[in-house]
Amino acid sequence: MMRVLGIETSCDETAVAIYDGQHGLLAHHVYSQIPIHQEWGGVVPELASRDHIRKTLPLIQQVLQEARCTPQEIHGVAYTRGPGLIGALMVGASIGRSLSYAWSVPAIGVHHLEAHLMAVMLEAHQPAFPFVALLVSGGHTLLVEAQGLGKYVLLGESVDDAVGEAFDKTAKLLGLPYPGGPALAALATRGDPNRFHFPRPMLSTPHLNFSFSGLKTYAVNVFQQQGDDPQTKADIARAFEDAVVETLLVKCQRALEHTGLQRLVMVGGVSANQRLRAAMRQRLQAEVFYPRREFCTDNGAMVAYTGWLRLSHGFYDDLTIEVRPRWPMMELLN
Repeated sequence: MMRVLGIETSCDETAVAIYDGQHGLLAHHVYSQIPIHQEWGGVVPELASRDHIRKTLPLIQQVLQEARCTPQEIHGVAYTRGPGLIGALMVGASIGRSLSYAWSVPAIGVHHLEAHLMAVMLEAHQPAFPFVALLVSGGHTLLVEAQGLGKYVLLGESVDDAVGEAFDKTAKLLGLPYPGGPALAALATRGDPNRFHFPRPMLSTPHLNFSFSGLKTYAVNVFQQQGDDPQTKADIARAFEDAVVETLLVKCQRALEHTGLQRLVMVGGVSANQRLRAAMRQRLQAEVFYPRREFCTDNGAMVAYTGWLRLSHGFYDDLTIEVRPRWPMMELLN
């Protein structure tokens, strides 16, 4: 039996969890900084780092108590090493490395996107390697072929805004509160799907890259031309969401055809979007997997599990405290 403590502090959520190789997830908690950043309409890195300093250790103590686990029963400490905000990453890395040294256990620096990918393994119905993975969040939009732990082949990525970033910026245009993605999706449920038709970017090109900046600009132009009455805002939200869903769907189908695979894993904050999930289930010619909604956004459970998995394969770090704000997933070692 091996237990790993996981710490996630890459951006604006402080999260801690304990994963046990025999009994699964023992405890997990997420503290969201949304109230802190709402005033500014987006994440303020310095405020995020300071709040991680205040919240990480109390969360660790809470999770240990709920799991009825002592430090002597922890066999490894995993923390998010990157990518993310450098100050926020340093908080988690410093605490994680310090605990591993104090407790005389290995430390495992986890890649944030690999952890998102492994979140699907916390479900009862797990995909087998290899599979195509769509990682969609506020900072990343990637299509990869996942061949095994640490073995990822890049198929396509966004050349400008990530899809979650485009959601947030369009939501801000419509006067919606931060975080904008969920608010825009809620507004879109009241929109007329036939009033506006937004372009589907990069579908006429054969590659698997994405571009959402132009789609955001198109929404701005329609908004300026049509006015800002409540129904128009809802119709714009619906047209924007439909364009994003259709674009992701087509690119995923092409990726499956390109690789010859029949399994798709969808992870990241945007993977919680209900219209996107429904489209993938109903229209993709593949078996679709995704984590439960609470594990789509940043969480400690995915870090603890990924740390446990890597430690089980004999991977851990030295005593150096090093983070990588930019860290291509394809540079990972298996």
